[in-house]
Amino acid sequence: MPSHEGSLDAPTRHAIPWQDPDFTDPVKLDAEMRRVFDICHGCRRCFNLCDSFPRLFDLIDNSPHEELSDVKSEDFAPVIEACTLCDMCFMTKCPYVPPHPFQLDFPHLMLRHRAASHGKNNNEFTQNQLAEMDRNGTLARFASPIVNWASDSSNKPVRVLMEKTVGIDRDAELPKFHTRTFMAADRGDPIAPNPAAPAYGKRKAAIYATCFVNYNRPVTGMDARAVLNHIGVETKAAYPGCCGMPFLEQAKLERVAEMAAKVSSELVQLIDQGYDIVTLTASCGLMLKFEWPLIVPDNQDVKRLSEAVFDIDEYVVDIAKTEGLPQDLTPLPEGVSVHLACHARAQNMGPKAAEMLRLIPGTPIDVIERCSGHGGTFGVVKPTHDVAVKVGRPVFRAVEKQARGHIVSDCPLAAQHIFHQSETPAREPEHPIQIMARAFGLKED
Repeated sequence: MPSHEGSLDAPTRHAIPWQDPDFTDPVKLDAEMRRVFDICHGCRRCFNLCDSFPRLFDLIDNSPHEELSDVKSEDFAPVIEACTLCDMCFMTKCPYVPPHPFQLDFPHLMLRHRAASHGKNNNEFTQNQLAEMDRNGTLARFASPIVNWASDSSNKPVRVLMEKTVGIDRDAELPKFHTRTFMAADRGDPIAPNPAAPAYGKRKAAIYATCFVNYNRPVTGMDARAVLNHIGVETKAAYPGCCGMPFLEQAKLERVAEMAAKVSSELVQLIDQGYDIVTLTASCGLMLKFEWPLIVPDNQDVKRLSEAVFDIDEYVVDIAKTEGLPQDLTPLPEGVSVHLACHARAQNMGPKAAEMLRLIPGTPIDVIERCSGHGGTFGVVKPTHDVAVKVGRPVFRAVEKQARGHIVSDCPLAAQHIFHQSETPAREPEHPIQIMARAFGLKED
């Protein structure tokens, strides 16, 4: 294949050979790390995306001859630590991703290194426990008032103790838990689609609740369901289990494969019944559409599911373009700051959150197209919380400058992170679909 400058072809990704012994072979892994890092050193186009690249370039620049060959392999650890798997280097910056002959995939290389390094990270226990989303949510819902009181950032004594014992930063905002999950609320408060809507009788959507919405933010699920019903879509809530993104961050690929098999086997049954699968969280949409097929490429349920999944914003925009929406959207003159989540951007579907919200008349929409820095457990644990704040500062400044009445992101943790790190007139961090619910008059202030 002749070599040419990158960014001329659409990026493509290869299946992750995590079961191949070469994947975690230390010698072969180190050789690949050095090959990729040397190319990054010669390019430096990604210097401002996250902290991984400044750390890498500082290592090289501070070496005796300013060459990668002078850097010890054990000194690569901070570079790997700083990667949040946001995929923005792969999707938006790197000129050497496949099909370029250099075949660079920096995020998946960081994933490979983590898979080979299990047990060597002092923070691994806490991160792995935080990743048990279904267990944590199930247990916490029965004592949610106590859990929420203990984990609140204003509860300094408990948070200091948490920081010292389990390494959760005392200043990190932690999600709240609810006794009534989204799945329980959906069963308890059924509603029917709007027969006057143009899409009535034409679509059925199974709302994949996601662990965060089910346990931590059920109001997002209820607002999404209300909007879909209002625009004529028959809905059904579904939650076979977590998508496994928290385990992907830790490179627990066997766990991710297990979750992919379990969840996909149940959701394809809904596809057989004529339902589209609609996700409420950007990271979960990315997992179902792209990451699962790379981890279990031979699983036919996963393949079928990946072709039937819509992000909620993407789904509403598609309905607006094909069937049309009810003509009762009302302006929100206070405006909206829309953070385009990295994992929404990595789905390569365009800025659907902004596109959807621009359907609301008389509503100023400002777009922020930069990483918030949170990165899941990265923004929670003590060693990296301050880095998450550092990376997100340009976003915080943009929100403060825009001074809109609403802050939204398809990543709920990013929305929360931005809200709590900014001086803003917004009342709460929200999902874009909640703004649509407000504009349709389906949500009380």
